[in-house]
Amino acid sequence: MTEEGMSASPSWNDPRGEVMKTPDDVSAMVRLRACGWGIKRIARELGCSHHTVKHYVAAGGPLPFQAPKRAKALDGQEDWLGERFLRHRGNADVVRQDLIAETGIAVSLRTLQRAVQPYRQALKAEALATVRFETPPGRQLQIDFGERLVEIDGARVKAFVFVATLGHSRRCHVRAFRDERQESWFSGLESAFTTFGGVPEEVLMDNPRALVIRHDAASRQVTFNDKLLAFAKHWGFAPRACAPYRARTKGKTENGVGYVKKNAIAGHSFASWEAFEAHLARWERDVANERVHGTTGEAPIDRFERDEAHRLQPLRGRPAFGTLRELTRVVGKDCAVEVDTNSYSVPWRLIGERVAVTVAAGEVRIRHGSAEVAVHRQAPGRRQRIVDRAHLDGVAGRDGPVSRQAEGLSIDPLPVPALLRPLAEYEVAAGGRF
Repeated sequence: MTEEGMSASPSWNDPRGEVMKTPDDVSAMVRLRACGWGIKRIARELGCSHHTVKHYVAAGGPLPFQAPKRAKALDGQEDWLGERFLRHRGNADVVRQDLIAETGIAVSLRTLQRAVQPYRQALKAEALATVRFETPPGRQLQIDFGERLVEIDGARVKAFVFVATLGHSRRCHVRAFRDERQESWFSGLESAFTTFGGVPEEVLMDNPRALVIRHDAASRQVTFNDKLLAFAKHWGFAPRACAPYRARTKGKTENGVGYVKKNAIAGHSFASWEAFEAHLARWERDVANERVHGTTGEAPIDRFERDEAHRLQPLRGRPAFGTLRELTRVVGKDCAVEVDTNSYSVPWRLIGERVAVTVAAGEVRIRHGSAEVAVHRQAPGRRQRIVDRAHLDGVAGRDGPVSRQAEGLSIDPLPVPALLRPLAEYEVAAGGRF
């Protein structure tokens, strides 16, 4: 048969010229076959190979595409890859290095990343998982700051909004500041204590630089700022810091900050800063603490008055924390620093070193670098010497005339050095008067 005759024959189709059949084509094959059509007739009608029709008719409809099965270098290593991927916290390159060293299997980084993709979602879920727990009444206050541009007198002003939320009742307190300095944190806390009429056992915060010097993510050791420690001692609460990069552990306040931004501030403009503050106070009183809370199912103010108000530590007329001072001193040869004419001992090895002194809440705290080296009770009088005998270990004459008090400290008038002699003795030794 000639080439022209082959091309003219309607009963022959080159399967290499076929296109993939759509689900509608396959459904038509099945219907026509059910109507009694033959396989070849259906193939001629739809312009495809009769083998294709036979295949789809036998299957009863469309078939999903199946990639050919091929052996992979990482087959059988699924459990090992999952364990090692979680151990290295999602670092696929380190897993690849371990794979080569321990099993001798060498694959590209991209191949390994595709293999561990199912475990990446598990690692992400583990990182996001947070166990919700209910805080007992009076136990915890959570605090945080949020930033928001607010329209005041026709201009957009950056406002720093302080939000304090009691863990049990969810009663909140909101204040607006122009900055997020340490004084703003303290002012916000004191305002919250005054509003609530008491102080909780602990205050949970993130790791703001104004309050936390260092927080080691591995050991969870926290170094708080001296001022914060003095502030906490003055008001009688224990400071707590969230784990680094886990701010949602204080989610009550995290949600509260967003609530204030979206509900109290968004869409509002104010004639003055004072009007803005008055608006927040009114919103806190009439809206935030009166609405039915989505988690507790109660109004925060009702839950507070019933369960939590009497569990807070009473204020007992404590004054505001406003007398704190920070000083710098050089340790003298008598192993002490002088503050307000009184002398406070430090370890003798720091003689000549510059130290930071914090005076607050009836205490004198002395820090060298990042380490606190001495804590003394503030002397009530003047020209007194406060000595911790442990600071003088290894110093000649440490057992001199210093009286020990019950708490291990001593307060004595500054003694006249024993080595000083009357001037007449020096005259005799020199052979005449000066």
